[in-house]
Amino acid sequence: MPKVAKELSAAEVRRIDRPGFHPVGGVPGLLLQVSPGGGRSWVLRVMVGQRRRGFGLGSFPAVPLGDARNKARELRDKLAQGIDPVAERQAARAAHIAAQAKRLTFREAAEQYHATKEKEFRNAKHRKDWIGSLKRYAFIHIGEVPVGDVELPHVLKALEPIWETKTETATRVRQRIEGVLAWAAVRGYRSGDNPARWQGNLDAVLAKPAKVGKGKRHFPALPWQRVPEFLQDLRTREGMGARALEFAILTAARSGEIRGATWGEIDLSAKVWTIPAERMKAGKPHRIPLSPAAVTLLEALPRMQGQPLVFPAVRGGKISDVTILATVKRMNATKEKEGGEQYTDPIDGRPVVPHGFRSAFKDWARNRSSYPDEVSELALAHVNSDATRAAYARDELLPQRTKLMTAWADYCAEPAKAGASVTAIRREA
Repeated sequence: MPKVAKELSAAEVRRIDRPGFHPVGGVPGLLLQVSPGGGRSWVLRVMVGQRRRGFGLGSFPAVPLGDARNKARELRDKLAQGIDPVAERQAARAAHIAAQAKRLTFREAAEQYHATKEKEFRNAKHRKDWIGSLKRYAFIHIGEVPVGDVELPHVLKALEPIWETKTETATRVRQRIEGVLAWAAVRGYRSGDNPARWQGNLDAVLAKPAKVGKGKRHFPALPWQRVPEFLQDLRTREGMGARALEFAILTAARSGEIRGATWGEIDLSAKVWTIPAERMKAGKPHRIPLSPAAVTLLEALPRMQGQPLVFPAVRGGKISDVTILATVKRMNATKEKEGGEQYTDPIDGRPVVPHGFRSAFKDWARNRSSYPDEVSELALAHVNSDATRAAYARDELLPQRTKLMTAWADYCAEPAKAGASVTAIRREA
């Protein structure tokens, strides 16, 4: 008959300090383990089948003697019923993880993964670019999908719209989605193959990045939410480059159209700028309605005898793109010196360029105006669809575009909002 341990009192247990395992009685197999370092914890040793096993019941004195005996009795009762406590805990943990996976969305998983890995990023711009690309291209499609449910069709939904037009960006987005899903698998939030893997997976349904997207890198653009802030800053700057850029923003015209603009093309009384066909990309004359803000800008410009250009260079001739870009460069230098957020593309961190404001205008029109898409397409002189071709036959929708450009100028004049939410999706402009 096995020896029955003396049932120790709480005071007697507190005095035990010799390293080793000490029976405390009350429940067969209940021991107080004292480590060489002085730590004390409860262990229940019991035969399970033909094997002796030990189960931890917590540390002492955090778990007092009475609680340890109760835990030991409950554990022995379960074992007597054929219940394995370890397997039970593992099953409970697996069920908990599965339940969490159902709740944890791809967006939440990406944010957790980003927080874990951000120390590896080269700089603040890289950290911002990493999560920014997912916000812009992945979250809008799969952000609210449980991370455990993300499959190949979800990944393709995020990648296919940009695979051929923004191939470099799309490649980075794919890699980042793959990283998030790999993290989720290791954490137990999903199982199975990674649907964002390239080799033997996406390479079967998408063209190789090296074979697509050549020469199609997008123009760096500022989100439309930050345009009022930019214009407010720009209007404090002097020089013909600053005024040319301001006029480009207000008219959503191309840089070359701005730089080559002549006074003969502009009718201030009718508030219309007519660009001749030979200066237009589409080879058709293009009329741009001028908002009151654009007219005010033109009326304030100096006009020199014998100089037909609206925005001439200091030494005559057309103002250069370099001069206009230098304005943005100086504005960013000031922002950097003051510790503010520079005027850069949120996707790749490149400084914005004049052409990028056409993208901002298009995004604003789609997000904030109630006009049909062909109205803003005509404002941008995009004659690339049946809708816009038909619109040209309807007298260029000039009345609607006049209202649209005035609304755009009014929006641009709104007070800059600090920390404005950036959710716009860039359109090709």
